Amino acid sequence: MDMIFDSSPDPSSPASAAFPGQIARTQRYSLGVPRAFRLSADGTAALFLRTRGPEDRTGCLWLRDGDGEHLLVDPGTLAGSADGVPEAERIRRERARERTGGIVGYDADPGLGTVVFALDGALWCWEGPDGPPRQVPTAGPVVDPRLSPGGRRVAYVSDGALHVADLDGGPGLLLAAPEGADVSYGLAEHVASESMGRYRGHWWAPDGRRLLAARVDNSPVQRWWIADPANPSRPPREVAYPAAGTANADVSLHVWGLDGTRTEVVWDRTAYEYLARAGWDAHGPLLAVQSRDQRTLRVLAADPATGATRLLHEQRDPAWVELIPGTPARTASGALVHTADLGGTRRLTVAGEPVTPEGLQIRSVEDVSGESVLFTASDEPTEVHLWSYAPHTGPERLSEEPGVHTGQRAGGALLLDSHTDDGPEFRLLPAEGAPLPVACLAAEPVTPPRVTWLRAGEHAVRTALLLPSWHRPGGDPLPVLLAPYGGPAMQLVRHGRHWPLCEAQWFAEEGFAVVVADGRGTPGRGPEWEKTVHGDTLSAPVEDQVTALHAAAAHCPGLDLGRVAVRGWSYGGTLAAAAVLRRPEVFHAAICGAGPSDQRLYDTHWRERFLGHPDEEPAAYDRSSPIGEAAALRRPLLLVHGLADDNVVAAHTLRMSAALLAAGRVHQVLPLSNVTHGPTDPVVVEGLLRHQLNFLRASLNVSPPQAV
Repeated sequence: MDMIFDSSPDPSSPASAAFPGQIARTQRYSLGVPRAFRLSADGTAALFLRTRGPEDRTGCLWLRDGDGEHLLVDPGTLAGSADGVPEAERIRRERARERTGGIVGYDADPGLGTVVFALDGALWCWEGPDGPPRQVPTAGPVVDPRLSPGGRRVAYVSDGALHVADLDGGPGLLLAAPEGADVSYGLAEHVASESMGRYRGHWWAPDGRRLLAARVDNSPVQRWWIADPANPSRPPREVAYPAAGTANADVSLHVWGLDGTRTEVVWDRTAYEYLARAGWDAHGPLLAVQSRDQRTLRVLAADPATGATRLLHEQRDPAWVELIPGTPARTASGALVHTADLGGTRRLTVAGEPVTPEGLQIRSVEDVSGESVLFTASDEPTEVHLWSYAPHTGPERLSEEPGVHTGQRAGGALLLDSHTDDGPEFRLLPAEGAPLPVACLAAEPVTPPRVTWLRAGEHAVRTALLLPSWHRPGGDPLPVLLAPYGGPAMQLVRHGRHWPLCEAQWFAEEGFAVVVADGRGTPGRGPEWEKTVHGDTLSAPVEDQVTALHAAAAHCPGLDLGRVAVRGWSYGGTLAAAAVLRRPEVFHAAICGAGPSDQRLYDTHWRERFLGHPDEEPAAYDRSSPIGEAAALRRPLLLVHGLADDNVVAAHTLRMSAALLAAGRVHQVLPLSNVTHGPTDPVVVEGLLRHQLNFLRASLNVSPPQAV
């Protein structure tokens, strides 16, 4: 996209002033967006969740069919719920970054005639349009209810025990009770849900008579206590947190029959202590287990009768084996669907053979139906497209416009979920007839992004440059703000009207040229690109930010390289701190939000993936921890952290501040009371944005923009 100049109103317009409040109230434009789609088996209808508007936080259950959209369940009309969200459900939502209330998840039978969901710990069932939802008796507060394939039983977890409820009024079953306070059945442990992308802990067999369930024993895991300093009368919250180099939870897998039988699934849990994936398809239980160093992944098939496993596939990598969402899976004939890192390309494999071309990077497997595979992939990292593979056709791209696309299919129909530069769009494309759009009720951003797409330096670092709408060539030089994430968990430089670019545009309207760059280590450009940061997660990413800055300045000469700041959150916060510490001649101020300052305090699976075991690779942890460079600070630095954060605990910021104080380095610390890893309270979100803007203006000597 070329640079855009127009005659927009002055930068202190109501639109710019309204942005912090709008992005706070709309949960970063996520409220009112349809999500959690489930297609009917015949492809004629789709269930989904959506709040009732752009500032409503209550998730409701909806149906889209040929007759239009139908509100099936509004939680506000239901009475008789339990006593609030159970603690295990609160933790599950935090790991999944779930920010809404009401109905946040559900399960349904193939025909969408029976739907179950949890609401404030109570189990509810909806069974068609002829009656209201009914509450189902349970043994206690419900977490993660899952409907059996027959549609008449529901497995759920309550107080760490795995239960089965009968929708026809029969007696409930207690399948597995925890042997102690540290044990749970049917839930994912911390590192699985935080770092592996596995949020489930129990799975039905296709016959509906057995369950595959994880047993998690947290007794080996060290305990941390997170207090609420703003409310000293409350006791600290105990958290089992497996920091790098310490013991993980003991996780095993079992097959439970509804008749009370129990069979343990057997593999070498000493050599492969991570249960990365699990499930049960028509061929039986399928699991993927990973070694502690993450350099070996094994795919195993299990015999549900004996618990014996056999090796289907082994993948090794000298750095780490990446876990790809949706894999492993099997086709109807039993062919294994997986991926292989071949040269610079992550390719889709079926029965061990690559079926996608070089240069097309697999992102996820969305569905396996018959012998066909639905997957997402990128041949350009700023775009993610939906693809299909079948033996008789090969790979075919199903989405068109530049953006981020995903979807699902059933009965010859395709549901396409697209986020393009024009905004989000959701369409049910039936096998016959016209497309059925699903309405998006999200707010229109008051500062939609105006992006110039760049490729910076020899590595072609994908970069987005955002300028004020009121900026004119030859005008006063613009101070620069870099706003990266820059780490392995996400990309920011992607086509689509995503909130990070909307936020970047707001800073631009307030008088900055904003540069967003996805350097080495970010997803979407293949295994070699991702693994550049193995053993050192900061050096290459910092240099890539410098490269992106210079490329932006070469493209737009009106940038003031004497006034450059950098801000980021989580890994982006660490990157911002490292940038201002290591390159003070380039970066003149930094904001580090919830940034890990000492990588030894982060969890096992996430940190050891990139840096190894801290006892074996101490230098890697030192290279990647800005706390050891505190004495190098010469520029203004603002540290921000939520005091209730149980992912990147506030100790990171407190210890960084202590190191800066010990070195005599002036800095600022902004603690956020009762805030976890991602602020959601509208007052906090709005106030934090305005505070950061004021810090940047003061640090770079930037005056508010005047009317054009």
